[in-house]
Amino acid sequence: MAHHKSAIKRIRQNEKRRIRNRYYKTRIKNLTKAVIAAVEAGDADKAAEAMKKANRELHKFVSKGVIKKNTASRKVSRLQAKVNALSAA
Repeated sequence: MAHHKSAIKRIRQNEKRRIRNRYYKTRIKNLTKAVIAAVEAGDADKAAEAMKKANRELHKFVSKGVIKKNTASRKVSRLQAKVNALSAA
């Protein structure tokens, strides 16, 4: 157990951040799965709507400092490529 006041505070902060980050990471996975599921089902409208929501959320997470800008861009780009392939087919 920590004995210094600053170390005790650091433990509290780390726990709060761990819980918050777990929420965001799970949210990212669920948004991604929603887009992929819509693409695999062949529903272009549902895929486009899920993609729009995923794009907005991912970039919001960037502004909150959960993920880096390039990570969000990479994820959005890969998902968008799948949605575009569905629309083209």
